[in-house]
Amino acid sequence: MTDRHHLLVYGGTFAAVGDGGDISGVRSTGSPDGLFVRDARHLSRWQLTVDGAVPEALSPVAEGDTARCVLVPRGGRSEPPAYTVFREQAVGDGSFVECLRVTSNRPVPTTIHLAVTADADFADQFELRSDHRTYVKSGLTRSRRVLDHGVEFGYRRGAWKSSTTVSADPDPDAVEETGTGARRLVWALDLEPHGTSELTLRVIARPHGDRRALRVPRSPAALAGQLLERENEFVEGVAFPTGWPELAAACARGLGDLAALQVPATGLDGEELRVPAAGAPWFLTLLGRDALLTSLFALPYHPRPAAAVLSVLAATQATTTDAESVAQPGKIVHEVRHGELAHFGQVPYARYYGSVDATPLFLVVLGAYVERTGDTALARRLEPHARAAVGWMLDHGGLTSRGYLVYRADRGGLANQNWKDSPGAICSADGTRPGGPVMAAGAQGYAYDALRRTAVLARTVWADETYAALLEQAAGDLRDRFQRDFWMREHDFPALALDGDGNRLDALASDAGHLLWSGLLDKEYGEAVGRRLLEPDFFSGWGVRTLAAGQAAYHPLSYHRGSVWPHDNALIALGLARYGLHDEARTVAHGLVDAATATGHRLPEVIAGYGRDTHPAGPVPYPHACVRESRSAAAPLALLTAVGGA
Repeated sequence: MTDRHHLLVYGGTFAAVGDGGDISGVRSTGSPDGLFVRDARHLSRWQLTVDGAVPEALSPVAEGDTARCVLVPRGGRSEPPAYTVFREQAVGDGSFVECLRVTSNRPVPTTIHLAVTADADFADQFELRSDHRTYVKSGLTRSRRVLDHGVEFGYRRGAWKSSTTVSADPDPDAVEETGTGARRLVWALDLEPHGTSELTLRVIARPHGDRRALRVPRSPAALAGQLLERENEFVEGVAFPTGWPELAAACARGLGDLAALQVPATGLDGEELRVPAAGAPWFLTLLGRDALLTSLFALPYHPRPAAAVLSVLAATQATTTDAESVAQPGKIVHEVRHGELAHFGQVPYARYYGSVDATPLFLVVLGAYVERTGDTALARRLEPHARAAVGWMLDHGGLTSRGYLVYRADRGGLANQNWKDSPGAICSADGTRPGGPVMAAGAQGYAYDALRRTAVLARTVWADETYAALLEQAAGDLRDRFQRDFWMREHDFPALALDGDGNRLDALASDAGHLLWSGLLDKEYGEAVGRRLLEPDFFSGWGVRTLAAGQAAYHPLSYHRGSVWPHDNALIALGLARYGLHDEARTVAHGLVDAATATGHRLPEVIAGYGRDTHPAGPVPYPHACVRESRSAAAPLALLTAVGGA
């Protein structure tokens, strides 16, 4: 069995290390290990040896913002360990720092030979996914340069260049070649009887285009202190529920994760801002839909993330049509990548617009932000971008021509462009996938809410009564059409989607709860949907499943066809409360909080759909979930909004 990976996250940087603090150098794995900055792996190997052998973890790395472990030489009971290594690691903005404290357990002077083998392959994250794709890289060169204090690894492909610098204090006695391209930093440590020696290693990553003057971090403790300051900023002023300590703990843990997941981005006027990344390890970058929902959940407690997200998304809003990136005028970006493959167009995600719902959600968050804060200045500043977003919904989005927001599978990108974006996620109850255009139910709810909220802005901030009336009429027409075309009388429930011919995809799915959140359904329909979502085939005891059990398409370990997503359930809880179904909202909230309590108060991206009745010890993990995900981190705040401290 291989080591587990432990994530250290700070802004746009993360490190994944094993139980003993090492990075193995595995190039392709379900969960990558290494040091990553801006989608590139800046350390692909980081291995400690003492006296020529890899020590074993006496106390393995535990979950936390700093990785700490205790290592000893491998041996038996008859041979007490000759030394003990106390290892501590942390990440900062483009940096990784390690402190090694080596203690002799012998009563006589001892010399211990310590080495750290380092390498940087600069692999793009897309190369490390298990998707069986290969990417040709012509003209690349690598370099390794020995420095007084360590070694520098370089990477160049045309004008693209990156580097990783490893330095040590004290200086290594030598830097050796390994024959594999890696470099080994070695020390001979002379220890007094029961004496101790300390080493500090610092890694600075320089991704392509990074011209910042980064300070060399002093120690893991200094980096942990930076993160703690940021966490305190997020927690400050939030009134946690005293009557429900488990929800309070989940909120506090979520705010801490949100603080760590803030990545740098450029706002509308070129200002440097920080916005919530989608999640680590695979999505430590801006995803429009994720950032909008995260900031919306946090809005009643922290409005600044919403303002930053709106400014950054306005700055990246599409102004032209581009088939490869699925861009159309007025459309809000789905994903922004900074890696080598995106730079050279080998993946379409440098700025990728393959989302049908980020654009209406942009308008929803803008309206909610102004309603919450009274900041009409931002609404005036973003008026052209809001109108362009409405224009996209009516024109390219399909509201005028098809009556609904519509998307088509993107051959080079995403098969589905709503929040359930995995292949096969949008289907009939028997698992049949639609061909051609798709009109997903949840996106229509977002569009309805977007039109209504933007109408309020048009009337109260932009002083455009004619435009407001037009948007209100469009929203009312959409509501009438939806309840006629999507409602399945035989199930008393809305279809998951319509195909290009208007046929209903009859899977019973959690997306119906999003319609409650957006207010698209009449009261009678909404109450029926809300109560149906709490039936045993939907509600696992930990949360509402993405697909009700018992259907042929259901699978408890699928990504979107039977699993339980915290952010999905947060929207459902908000929707239930909106329709006055407060008991049902509390049931969902308690299930999700219990799931968080069972996993150290942290909600992962997704959990398996197995029922609490068959596995009461705790939720079954989904095997490939992002451990830290911004929407899940903010979900407890949404629960607090929906049900208070009840």
